[in-house]
Amino acid sequence: MSHETILQLSVVVYLLPLLGFVILIFFNKRLPRQGDLIETAIVFLGLILSGVIFAVKMGSYHDETIQATFTWVNFGNVPGVGPMVMSLGIMIDNLAATMLLVVYIVSAFVHLFSIGYMQGDVRYGRYFAFLGVFTFSMLGIVLTNNFFMMYVAWELVGLSSYLLIGHWFEKKSASDAAKKAFIVNRVGDIGMFTGIMILFATFHTFTFETIFESMKAGVIPFGSEAWLTAAGILIFCGAVGKSAQFPLHVWLPDAMEGPTPVSALIHAATMVAAGVYLIARTFPMMTADALMVIAVIGAITAFIAATIAIAQNDIKKVLAYSTISQLGYMVMGLGVGAFTAGFFHLTTHAMFKAGLFLGSGSVIHAMHHALHHSGDHKTDPQDIRNMGGLKSKMPLTFWTFVMFTLAISGVPFTSGFLSKDEILAGTLAYANLTGRWYIPIVAFFVAGLTAFYMFRVVILTFLGDHKDHHRYDAIHESPKTMTIPLIVFAILSFFAFFSLNPFSAASGWVYSALPRPESVVPASVAAAGIEEFEASVHHTHTLAMVLSLAVAGLGIFLAFMTYYWKKIDADRVAAGTGPLYRFLLNKWKFDELYDATAVAGTVGMAKMWRWFDNRIIDGIVNGVGSWTKGLTLGTKRNWVENSISAIFYMIVTAGISLYVGWVVGYGLMPAEAALGALVGYVILGFAVAGFTFFLFYVGVGGFDNSIVDGLVNATAYLAGFLGLLTRRLQTGKVQTYLAFVILGVMILFLWFR
Repeated sequence: MSHETILQLSVVVYLLPLLGFVILIFFNKRLPRQGDLIETAIVFLGLILSGVIFAVKMGSYHDETIQATFTWVNFGNVPGVGPMVMSLGIMIDNLAATMLLVVYIVSAFVHLFSIGYMQGDVRYGRYFAFLGVFTFSMLGIVLTNNFFMMYVAWELVGLSSYLLIGHWFEKKSASDAAKKAFIVNRVGDIGMFTGIMILFATFHTFTFETIFESMKAGVIPFGSEAWLTAAGILIFCGAVGKSAQFPLHVWLPDAMEGPTPVSALIHAATMVAAGVYLIARTFPMMTADALMVIAVIGAITAFIAATIAIAQNDIKKVLAYSTISQLGYMVMGLGVGAFTAGFFHLTTHAMFKAGLFLGSGSVIHAMHHALHHSGDHKTDPQDIRNMGGLKSKMPLTFWTFVMFTLAISGVPFTSGFLSKDEILAGTLAYANLTGRWYIPIVAFFVAGLTAFYMFRVVILTFLGDHKDHHRYDAIHESPKTMTIPLIVFAILSFFAFFSLNPFSAASGWVYSALPRPESVVPASVAAAGIEEFEASVHHTHTLAMVLSLAVAGLGIFLAFMTYYWKKIDADRVAAGTGPLYRFLLNKWKFDELYDATAVAGTVGMAKMWRWFDNRIIDGIVNGVGSWTKGLTLGTKRNWVENSISAIFYMIVTAGISLYVGWVVGYGLMPAEAALGALVGYVILGFAVAGFTFFLFYVGVGGFDNSIVDGLVNATAYLAGFLGLLTRRLQTGKVQTYLAFVILGVMILFLWFR
């Protein structure tokens, strides 16, 4: 297969989910089963083709980067800048090929799972359409070769996630969660956009390869290493938002308000993984200081999220904070320089975390059915304290869930053991080279907490006795459309798919396919060399593995001691650590903190500007308008409507005319002609008064009626016409709006092309 064929196939793979979206968003009501099978079939076709791309790339073009670029906008020779060209393109390297396959695997089986889970939903077809556009947006991030296309796709991911999280928008909690996710992500995106613009201002291009080659040649933003570090950190801000890193992690737990398959899609290999992929893609331009910031943020995130997870009782909330913690692991791994380990953990985590969310969805689906059967509408189907004993009722869900839990806990013979140990070894190597030992201490502590809270979920959900025997009798295993994805992800959580050596990933395909890229930044601000770092990792790997097993085993043991054997009273521990427990239960009070600062500050500023607009701006405008109206329309209206005012005006005018005529007559004419002058000037005065009256009331009034009122009325008519037209377009159907958006994008693209 040639380069051209691979690129053409990549374009097809990229556009397939968009095709499914267009079909379903416009025609879902006219299609059998609202088009769910069509969308699912399209995504599975994309999965097959992405598998072909992955196999060919890794086999025939292992060390090559395949890409195609074309000029979109040529600005020509810009004064003071030089030639400026905006290019678009697709790039397939090992990083993109791997991520492409991971995204499609998760997306395809989430589609399949959704057929059973979402059956009967009022917006069933639209749900699958939004799954398609989400997948398309994520693929745009993966396949692009430039920052411009990445940023566009980045924002499309944010938009589509907003639509999916808020799928049940009639619930206030769901609509609030969608808005929160959208707004919080925009905060990080501002930083990312600023970082991209710093690079564009220097290199006059968005293309990764061109920017990195220029850096290698010694060109850096504004000739300053500080600006280079700033650009890297600002771009990382985008990852802080998308990958829910501290302090922008608060949106992810609330996103659980969306359907459970959406949680699996967002929290496994797609949206949250986009941030990690961004760091990996821009890794060569990161300075040592930028990587240090990334490592510290990742460590803080992993620690905070893990401590919160141990106190949560909602099964999806536990998994949400687990996701945040594991993302912190990935970011920390990339920050310490363990590039391959960090991205490797993204790959393995995608499989077992998607399985965990789908497994929780299977449990919630069964609990919903049982509660509905018993007429219980008060019990929370997601609270693990209301579960227990589901092992015998849901054996497939139980055993697959156990497999996923073993993987995330880092137990041998699972994929999670391979990837997590490599990150832990990287943190030890980083500490050896830099002296920052707090990084590995946090990493190992979090590993122990992860094993503890995940086995807590397993024990309280599946083991022991169920709380209600009547409800227990109505619980049953989920349908095959839901259990098949669980089996697939459980198989993919086995070590053999990544390395034939169950205790080391170094000999597996991941490490050969994704070596740490060389830095392109000046040596003065570069991180430790590849050889030096990898040598340190090699020496610390065994120690990392032993310590990892020790802390994981301790966490599992404490979970069984507390929740299965009941040797430790969890309620007594919670009561004894009252303030700390409530602090963790309330998620470190981050939401309250942001409500008191960012939210209150924004609302206060909005109120201030509203007051300024109403009192100052509107006051000035309304005052000028009232004054003008008093001089023209008001006076004219009084003349027409009030005859007394008219008579009074005429009397005053006549008096002034007589006085003026008398003064002028006596001042300018001889005495003998005084009487004649007086009469003449009185007549002249009356003529002037009449003419003035005519001009003022008839002329101004006519101008007002004909010109001013004409313009106002014409403007009002035009506004009314446009309003009526807009009203007709406001169908309330997203299909109509999307049609205009698609048309506008096509026009814009063709215009600049």
